[in-house]
Amino acid sequence: MTLQFSLVAASTSPETVETPCLVVGVYENGLLTSAAARVDGASEGAIKRQVESGDISGKAGSTAVLYAPAGVAARRVLVVGLGAQKSFDAARYQKVHLEAARALGRLPVDTAVSFLADLDVPGRDAAWRVRTAALAADHAAYRYTATFKPREKAAQPELQSVAFVAAHEAQPGLDQAVAIAQGVRFARELANLPPNICNPSYLAAQAQAFADANEGVSCRVLDHEAMEKLGFGSLLAVGRGSANRPRLIALEYKGGNEGDKPYAFVGKGITFDSGGISLKPGAGMEEMKFDMGGAAGVLGAFVAAVKMRLELNLVCVVPAAENMPDGDSYRPSDVLTSLSGLTIEVLNTDAEGRLILCDALTWTAQTYQPKAIIDAATLTGACVIALGKHASGLMSKHDELAAELLAAGEATLDRAWRLPLWDDYQVQLESGFADVANIGGKSAGAITAGCFLSRFTEGQRWAHLDIAGTAWDEGRKGLATGRPVPLLVQWLMDRAG
Repeated sequence: MTLQFSLVAASTSPETVETPCLVVGVYENGLLTSAAARVDGASEGAIKRQVESGDISGKAGSTAVLYAPAGVAARRVLVVGLGAQKSFDAARYQKVHLEAARALGRLPVDTAVSFLADLDVPGRDAAWRVRTAALAADHAAYRYTATFKPREKAAQPELQSVAFVAAHEAQPGLDQAVAIAQGVRFARELANLPPNICNPSYLAAQAQAFADANEGVSCRVLDHEAMEKLGFGSLLAVGRGSANRPRLIALEYKGGNEGDKPYAFVGKGITFDSGGISLKPGAGMEEMKFDMGGAAGVLGAFVAAVKMRLELNLVCVVPAAENMPDGDSYRPSDVLTSLSGLTIEVLNTDAEGRLILCDALTWTAQTYQPKAIIDAATLTGACVIALGKHASGLMSKHDELAAELLAAGEATLDRAWRLPLWDDYQVQLESGFADVANIGGKSAGAITAGCFLSRFTEGQRWAHLDIAGTAWDEGRKGLATGRPVPLLVQWLMDRAG
């Protein structure tokens, strides 16, 4: 269930708000925000006494609850630590809202009123603050409940809505947050589903259902027979070993002027990756259901753009396949003929994402002649080694496009870091048996994967996002994050003006 959000007038006095829980902030060294100071005064020093006793530290993200403080209309006051005021920034602002939402989720409350959205964040306006606060709250409140695990009936009320105290100028930010949250949840649900449910045909069905339910959206699906006739030799090779046949999914949204070229997203949709004949180690293979995180991300961004009714034309293309070992699987040393006509020597069947993407990128360019193409893919473990779990890897030969995407990432805190895509690296992809090899050796693995894709995007304004480190949280209970939905949607918003 998506959280419900609303605004409360900035002139509201916190001590008079009747709510199951009021949320205020305290900086380190006992410095109270104006809202916390009002509550403290009305309650005859209830907050300051806990600061002096050490029960409220002000450490960033820490929380403490005051129950039924005298002189305050709220039944509870959640006090959230903000850290040092002089270094308070956008990232810290997001963190405290995440922790506030997590703390609210542990309380028996169904609604809350937060005064944290009015905190001063250098360089950020009221709309940004409310949008970021709402998205952080929705992210923290997300629970995966889709299949198989019976959900126990809640023994106490659960958080359903949050109201933010902010100026009326923040309303556009709240509207944007509602749409983006829908897209993020759409992406997270798809990626979290088990691979026996979320296979290529399921992804196609979900795309078609969304198109049927939303005006101005259409869906086109190519099955393996249609792709074979067109020459998708690279994509089809990857899916040959699976009983779940590949699909190419194309969603179109016409929110701009008739005849305007669209923007295009392409997302890697490997719904399960065993590695194929180049079989992955068993430990951790269960996380390979997340290998369609790029597809989930671009579909989620598409959903958000449609819900926001952005005034532009957009296409979202998902090559979907399973990479499985079988008697008909493609092999190391096979030579494939891609849709572009370039031949590819397969040196490792576990470098399959680039093989489905290259055909999808070629088809997207030929079919739509887009203004720009951005692909998102959980492409390489090398990118995780290089950048960890915090930043997505960004590669492009177009400096202006790269700058736009980096700026969108900074605006949303869904950040990316640019890696070089120099021709110097292309030599690593040389093959004695085909036009190009599908891997470039141990060094610069994320970059050579981008170099491979660049060979299929000549003449296109194109960028590649490697989200292998950012698309999901590792571990037995790790969940999909929904990235890079915020980054992609912000980029579209900037294009739509």
